[in-house]
Amino acid sequence: MNSSQKASYHAGEARGQTQEKANQMMDKARDTVQSAQQSVQETGQQMKAKAQGAADAVNDTFGANS
Repeated sequence: MNSSQKASYHAGEARGQTQEKANQMMDKARDTVQSAQQSVQETGQQMKAKAQGAADAVNDTFGANS
């Protein structure tokens, strides 16, 4: 293999490694976003339940649920 072929081979090898690293970073970012979305959804459900509980307590206090 001459030096030009070696350089081309190493460039291709570096490109492949860079592409794999980019794919790994994208997978990690995708996982992070998915986790954040799930966390926000769970927080929203908790807030909704608390708000409903507060509304029920107010209605119970004023006899609106009788």
